[in-house]
Amino acid sequence: MFEFKHISVADTASRLQQRTAVIADIRDEQSYAAGHIAGAWHLTSASLPAFMQQHDFATPVVVVCYHGNSSQGAAQYLAQQGFDEVYSMDGGMALWQQQHPVTTAND
Repeated sequence: MFEFKHISVADTASRLQQRTAVIADIRDEQSYAAGHIAGAWHLTSASLPAFMQQHDFATPVVVVCYHGNSSQGAAQYLAQQGFDEVYSMDGGMALWQQQHPVTTAND
């Protein structure tokens, strides 16, 4: 059975520092442009095929949304597509921004 897991903001930051995960941000275009985790992939219906082609299914994926709710459905979907290790980041970007810097489309 393909299931996603939950991950904290702190554990996500640690994985990013160690370069052991890719971030998939599923928020709308304006929210993503206004501020996202550096290096995050803006995952939309249109960008999903490219994401799946460009990322190894063995590489852990952390799905990020606004508050950690919508990311759960997207994480479940990616797990069902065959990604080995998929997480939904608890607290979403609302919590991330309280603890870590973000980058914008202009950075």
